[in-house]
Amino acid sequence: MKLKQEASYFSCLLSIILIVTVCFIAGTCDPALGKEKKKDLPERSISVSPEYTGVIVSQGEDVSIDLDVSNGGRKDEDIELKLTSIPDGWKARIKTYSYGVTGVHIKSGKSKSLTLRAEPGENVGPGKYTFGIEARTADGKLTSKSHVTITVKEKKGEKKSKGINIITSYPVLRGPADGKFEFSLEVENKLDKDAIFNLTAKGPENWEINFKPAYEEKFISSVRLKSDQSQSVAVEVKPYPWAKPGEYPIHVKVSSPEAKGEASLMVTLTGNYKLDAGTANGLLSLNALRGKPANLSVYVKNSGSAPLNNIRFLSVKPENWKVKFSPEKIDSLASQELKQVEVTITPTDQALIGDYSVLLTIEAGRVSKSIELRVSVNASAAWGWIGIGIIVLVVAGLAFLFIKVGRR
Repeated sequence: MKLKQEASYFSCLLSIILIVTVCFIAGTCDPALGKEKKKDLPERSISVSPEYTGVIVSQGEDVSIDLDVSNGGRKDEDIELKLTSIPDGWKARIKTYSYGVTGVHIKSGKSKSLTLRAEPGENVGPGKYTFGIEARTADGKLTSKSHVTITVKEKKGEKKSKGINIITSYPVLRGPADGKFEFSLEVENKLDKDAIFNLTAKGPENWEINFKPAYEEKFISSVRLKSDQSQSVAVEVKPYPWAKPGEYPIHVKVSSPEAKGEASLMVTLTGNYKLDAGTANGLLSLNALRGKPANLSVYVKNSGSAPLNNIRFLSVKPENWKVKFSPEKIDSLASQELKQVEVTITPTDQALIGDYSVLLTIEAGRVSKSIELRVSVNASAAWGWIGIGIIVLVVAGLAFLFIKVGRR
């Protein structure tokens, strides 16, 4: 009866704790809190602001600048966007990744990022060009204005690419030599007709470079574009596995009979980390005697392109066994360098005859390698001779008894 009462008591206590917890969570997630935060905001407020209000570019170069459109008020807004002024000879639009934008819906206290894209015509020369930007609510009661000034400077001695634009947001990628790098290029046909553009690339020797449509895995060597059409093209780069750390340029060319454009990409290799270990003959077994040390040679090799530092040796062994490494650690191992390590395994004096498992682990920071050894423990040969001696003594004793009894 007493146990039932205690169980009932703990059940009630658990229910109370659960209810309090749920109420606490519900309180923290109460929409009223969100409403309290919204009370700190003005009734209505919008803004449009470019990341950079002034930039300097070379003659003939296109410009892409991020635009931040914010709703700082307490209600959601439909915001209309337009360019109030575009200098002569320029084409400009507000866009996302693939299409133009004239309006955007933004929730209270939120913002969205768009892009101002400005393209100079062939006759646009050096000078300052100002683009006006306006954001207006759908009811026309709120307006925010901003501007971007583009300063064009003449770049002597360089030919402009005509008829095609190539844009990449991330021209430099960084990673290990055993990784795969993928650049994204936006190729735009500026000709007044449809065209087929050939895709070629030149990189370091033994590197693999391929072109792919965005979000697809098939390889391509050309792309067909209509006039003023743009398309994203992925450049997949696989470095030579043994390439040393450093910077490696990749030159991409997009060309047709009427137009040609080039882009410069860069891969920065940090080196890859690989560790190999094993025995010279490939055997992972060892014979040992109880209480006696047995020796084994193990090689450690840096198979990566980056150096390995502070290499340590660990072991998992039966109880009371001893495992010793010589040297006890390796401070540094250069790429493709190999060193030999002597391993001494000593079974305990009380080990039974049979096979045992000993695990050796080599650690070098980010990488490690394990070797599992089978150690066969045998009895000492001295015990064999002792056994033979005992047998001889027994036989001799029996012979003596037979002779003595026979005489009687």
